[in-house]
Amino acid sequence: MTTIKEQEQIQKEFKSRMNEDELLNCMRCGFCLPTCPTYIESGFQESHSPRGRIALMKAVVDGLIEPDEDFEKSLNMCLGCRACEPVCPSGVNYGQLLEEARDIVNQNKKHSLPVRVIRKTVFEGLFPHQNRMRTLTGLLSVYQRSGMQKVARKSGIMKLFPESLASMEKVLPRVPTGKEMKNRPEHLEPIGAKKKKVAFFSGCLMDTMFMKTNDATMKLLQIAGCEIVIPKSQACCGALHAHSGEKDGAKELAKRNIAAFEEIGADYIITNAGGCGAFLVDYDHLLKDDPVWAERAISFKNKTKDISAILVELEFHKRELKLPIQIITYQDSCHLRNVMKTAAEPRKLLEAIQNTTFCEMKNADSCCGSAGIYNIVESEMSMQILDSKMENVKATDAKTIVTANPGCLLQMKLGIEREGLSEKMRAVHIVDLLLEAVGE
Repeated sequence: MTTIKEQEQIQKEFKSRMNEDELLNCMRCGFCLPTCPTYIESGFQESHSPRGRIALMKAVVDGLIEPDEDFEKSLNMCLGCRACEPVCPSGVNYGQLLEEARDIVNQNKKHSLPVRVIRKTVFEGLFPHQNRMRTLTGLLSVYQRSGMQKVARKSGIMKLFPESLASMEKVLPRVPTGKEMKNRPEHLEPIGAKKKKVAFFSGCLMDTMFMKTNDATMKLLQIAGCEIVIPKSQACCGALHAHSGEKDGAKELAKRNIAAFEEIGADYIITNAGGCGAFLVDYDHLLKDDPVWAERAISFKNKTKDISAILVELEFHKRELKLPIQIITYQDSCHLRNVMKTAAEPRKLLEAIQNTTFCEMKNADSCCGSAGIYNIVESEMSMQILDSKMENVKATDAKTIVTANPGCLLQMKLGIEREGLSEKMRAVHIVDLLLEAVGE
């Protein structure tokens, strides 16, 4: 809970830092309302809609309301999916307003000691350091491979955790060993004639917990005719920092990544995680006031492309792609669709796979409820959104749910587990499915 003094400081910074022109751009038309999962699942509460949150931000700027606990709850309940942005006739950059508001609140609020320790550990001690990420993931590998996981499940200890976390433990991917995570490539030649030179953004969780998907991504790029450079000095994208009110940390990570990639001379910077990609293309906004980095950030943004987009550009969908007979469906990554504007390309690739029937899911473009760590910190709302999503999934009769983001992948696996469909249905990242389809 914020004190009166903290609220006064927050109000002061809202006045000086929030983009009032952007706040005033919202015409309160309501086009955003049908696209907002939290507005719908909360029973149409205005304070849980984009329009309502913008109105609250403006009221804080104007001194009409205090930035109290209810105000902070409204900000935190937002998934940050940014589905409101493509439908906004005024082009309001809601995601940027949300990040700025969260940063102001977080930087001027005194957290409890346990929360301060956790935040410092995660945002300063863990995610900026890939070697520490590998160490932590290596411990998870030991847990999975040593028999400890089986003991934990049989003992019933998992029942002590919230249901969503206990279920999440069941759907975690088989993690590579510490040795495997250390031996990562830095340069790969194309298979066949070279068509493009690309740099690969390997990410933090993607190159540890989801390392096999990164390997599949690089293999597809090679098959498509790409020379690949993987800069060793790259870092976490910074999305988790920015979404959690740690904007300065996000800026430092952005600068590290821009410096790591700009000397390569690649045609594109390729990402395979919608959440990471969306934040990478927002570097220009993040660093817009920095005279040293602003132009460099724009150049970085202009080269960033999702794996599905370059595969379509290189006509990968015209290759012979084949899978066993089945129905497949696709769950959009919110940030890939709403920020990177990449929605047609994944579908074009999936529709090209022989023997399969692509069935478009109802509301495939709505959030699955993962949203980074949202499914942990706002578990109840997240599971409510997921349950609604799974009704649409089941209506397709699909055997395979395809995603393009690690958080979405785990969330859909969690949905399958919660519905008791593990024997009938699977969730898979699009690059892993395409590698199957190309016969590798």
